[in-house]
Amino acid sequence: MSEFSGKRVLITGGTSGIGLALADAFRAVDARVAVCARSDDALREFSSARPDALAIKADVTDTAAQARMLDQIGDAFGGLDILVNNAGGLVERDFVAAPPGPAALEDEFALNFVAPIQLTAAALALYGPLSAIIFVTSGFALVSPKRAPTYGAAKAGLHGFAEGLRRQFDGSATQVLEVLPPTVDTPATTHSAARKVAPETVAAATLEALRRKRPLALMGATRALPMMLRIAPSTTGRIASRS
Repeated sequence: MSEFSGKRVLITGGTSGIGLALADAFRAVDARVAVCARSDDALREFSSARPDALAIKADVTDTAAQARMLDQIGDAFGGLDILVNNAGGLVERDFVAAPPGPAALEDEFALNFVAPIQLTAAALALYGPLSAIIFVTSGFALVSPKRAPTYGAAKAGLHGFAEGLRRQFDGSATQVLEVLPPTVDTPATTHSAARKVAPETVAAATLEALRRKRPLALMGATRALPMMLRIAPSTTGRIASRS
């Protein structure tokens, strides 16, 4: 019997890319899966192909929508065991050529940084300690990219939150796992010539890290990143400057 059998899992941004791969990976080990997204079409397509899962329309940057979503999961599943904070988006910004306005920055940080923290707090307040809290960040959380410094900053902030939260839950039954993928092969990265990993690779590494109670899930190019930052930080920074 899988250790994930019957576990109640919420995955934000779960209708495409890494989120969809995670949803299918958890379904394959008999977990009870809920996903959320903002697109009606994406939710309908997800539900049509995966009628066993729960698909919820929700904007994770809206705290009222977060509360409604958690209530729906309580009604359907009776509780929550694993929260996967996956929703996010990379926006390329050039502060030299075209400094962004405050509204654009507020929206970006609301999605990539504030919403996962708010949703984590709301889930803990409603359901108490969970089996696992997962944050999908990025290798850019450790080395910020030249083309998207605000994305790197938001993910670095989430990395710091995950570290601190892990220390708070130290010695408890709650696992705090950070997933740091490299560039992933999704429709959003079709323009990139970088070496990519499949979303399914990220999902497999995530479940393996959960099984082994690891703090980090690393795969592809990010597997060597922590060591590279220790032994050759300047070289690693130069590589990131070309990202």
